[in-house]
Amino acid sequence: MSAIGSICLGNLRRRKVQNALIGLLLLLSTLLINTAITVITSSENLYEDLHRETRGSHELLKLTKGLHDPQRVQEWWAGQQGITVSSVMTYKSMAGIIHNGEDIPNLSLYMMSTPDQPFGTDELVFAQGQEAAHPEPGTVWIPTSLAYKYNVAAGDTLQFKAGDEPLQLSVSAVVIDLPLGGPFSTTARIWMNPADYQQDLSTVSVNNSYLMGIRFDDYSQSAAYWEQFEEFLGTPFMEERTTYEEISAFYFIMNKIIGFVMTFLGLVMMLVALYTIGFTISDAILSNYKTIGIFKSLGLSSRKIIFTYILQYGFLSLITIIPGLLLSRLLSGVIIELSLSFLKTDHSSVHIYSSDTELIVGAGILLLILLVVWVYAGKARSIQPMQAIRYGMSEAAHSRINRKWGEERRRGKEFEKWPVPVVIGLRNVTKNLKGSLLMLVLTTVTSAVLVFGLVLLNSIYQMQETSPLWGYDSSDVVVMVTNAAEFDHSSLTADIASDSRVLNLNWAGYAIGVAPASRTQASDPAGSRPQSVNIPLTVVEGSMDEIGLASISGRNPHNRNEISIGINISRKLNKEIGDVVELYIEKEKHSFTVTGIYQSIANMSNQARVTSEVVRNLSAETGYLNLKDSADSDDIVQQLNDSYGSDIQAVKQQTMLDSVFKEATAVLIIPMSLLGLLFLLITCLIIYSTSRIHIRKEIKTYGIYKSIGLTSNTIRSALTLGIAALAAAGAILGIFCGVYLLPGILRGLLSSYGIVKLPLLMQWTGISLLALLSITVAGCGCWFASRIIRSHSARILVTE
Repeated sequence: MSAIGSICLGNLRRRKVQNALIGLLLLLSTLLINTAITVITSSENLYEDLHRETRGSHELLKLTKGLHDPQRVQEWWAGQQGITVSSVMTYKSMAGIIHNGEDIPNLSLYMMSTPDQPFGTDELVFAQGQEAAHPEPGTVWIPTSLAYKYNVAAGDTLQFKAGDEPLQLSVSAVVIDLPLGGPFSTTARIWMNPADYQQDLSTVSVNNSYLMGIRFDDYSQSAAYWEQFEEFLGTPFMEERTTYEEISAFYFIMNKIIGFVMTFLGLVMMLVALYTIGFTISDAILSNYKTIGIFKSLGLSSRKIIFTYILQYGFLSLITIIPGLLLSRLLSGVIIELSLSFLKTDHSSVHIYSSDTELIVGAGILLLILLVVWVYAGKARSIQPMQAIRYGMSEAAHSRINRKWGEERRRGKEFEKWPVPVVIGLRNVTKNLKGSLLMLVLTTVTSAVLVFGLVLLNSIYQMQETSPLWGYDSSDVVVMVTNAAEFDHSSLTADIASDSRVLNLNWAGYAIGVAPASRTQASDPAGSRPQSVNIPLTVVEGSMDEIGLASISGRNPHNRNEISIGINISRKLNKEIGDVVELYIEKEKHSFTVTGIYQSIANMSNQARVTSEVVRNLSAETGYLNLKDSADSDDIVQQLNDSYGSDIQAVKQQTMLDSVFKEATAVLIIPMSLLGLLFLLITCLIIYSTSRIHIRKEIKTYGIYKSIGLTSNTIRSALTLGIAALAAAGAILGIFCGVYLLPGILRGLLSSYGIVKLPLLMQWTGISLLALLSITVAGCGCWFASRIIRSHSARILVTE
């Protein structure tokens, strides 16, 4: 056993660079894989635990059109066994909020008359401020999604556009509002004192709306309850209904994207590490062939020799996997803190769930490494002591090398007309095929990571250029009516029509369409029976084409009997272009022909578009302006806001998109930048190590080159150019993978969110620069490794 230990320690000492590199690869691959798993599982567990603790709703019902009696609806659900239903919550929908003199854009407000707590479902968690039964008079509670995003804290004053004069209320608490306060939310519940609600909002000419949450003891039975409920109503439920999948989806989307990227790249890095281990073991066996033959002749068995490699890499794995698992906790914490910051309070941080997965990931990686070591180290079984001592290799390999030397001498004449540096660089690449393949893979992966990160971040940051393919409009300015009772549509329309800078103006409103259970393929979570589907409708008064609403197939509806449906509605109803869809709108049955199918990240494509002729009581409260010159957007916005005061809120479309998606860029930029830097570092180190090994093997050859007049820098430049050419081929493959392969895989992940065609913007200048960066890093690794040529004289090199 002492002999095995001595050999193992000797291997660790002699190959410090290679062992350090392999250790770094194992650490980073462990870090990435465990971070990805931890981020995904922690996100889901954190949300589910909070959902359970707050008795979170599985469904939300919003009654805004007066089509059902809220009290009657609540009483029916409250009377069912296995159901928890909240009290009826009264609110008024508004828009327009000011903090520190700045308008907060693109935010719909539900001004709540706070009922007595507990609510029954969706209990509030206080993140800042003192917990109380109701907000104090003159104060409000606001959700973390509003507070953290716009730096609003307890004690600040907010102004609400609630009539001729703004309503000023101070923030007494910030609360976690689980169903309506998630990432990318464009709604916020503002919890008011009931007396303030009656007094301050009595003059606001907006009808009361009602909201209630439903929690099932067994969510899989929801379809059976809904069937009974609609039998009780005598009609399908005609108001808005939000399911658990829609409530929870956007808490997970960013972490799923990050987890996907990290898992994929962590597995690639692990494969590179395993290949490097196999390559290093094979090289070690060939380099020490004679030594192993001597060990065998002295009585050391093949099993013990193999065990020395298992012991060596087992030790190396343990001292790198454990730090990798510990570091993954820190990285996971940073990512989760960023992506789920809305679930954090002043007195508690976001909890990381990792202990079980860490053990499984660590043990799995260790077993995989030991298996690879055992397979590659098994080559030592075939070593015959006499052949090893005589030839330093097997007799068959010795004969093969002699034959190969003769063939190389004959082939050498083919390169006589080539420049000497080209021949040296080409020979360095072709003679070391395993190492060259490893370098090619590394530069491909590195380029793919860099390009994919750039394309993804740039596509989100520049979303305005592709906004129709994300389900949004492409207008220059959006006008949101904040005081419908006082606002004069005709006056604004006339003013805009007389403005020579404006190309067109179109209005849109909102309604609910219901596909009855008999016409739908949608089923409950257990998949046992169909359910009716409540579909939010975008109702356009004007031209959808002018607004810029796009379809991935077909066209926008032009007539009252036409409809365009989101991709997930198409799946639920099993409808394609040309099919007929039957919907109940305002308790009237309508038949529509599907003219288009579109994708939208909002509502996960669970929506549809119709013309205004279909809806009798349409409140068109959003206007879309296109300008002849988009550079006039700022002036138009300022002019409209000055002219119409608190009746409207005019903003640029870019401002609205930024209000939703800037947080996505902020969350993604840290992990994507980190991954890019890691792969650049790994590429440089592995190319350095591989080149160093090969240069040491060929050191006598380079001594001969120096003795016949070639300088050290000429030889080093030739070797570097050969590696750079190999890296250029890898960079080209990496660009293809980063532009097509990785987005294609990500598209599959986003399909359930309603995005089947990922709208990407190709910044070819940046892509080319990143590819050039990976080539430069590869060349630097080879250049640094070749310093040994410069530090040795030709005589010493030839002697060696």
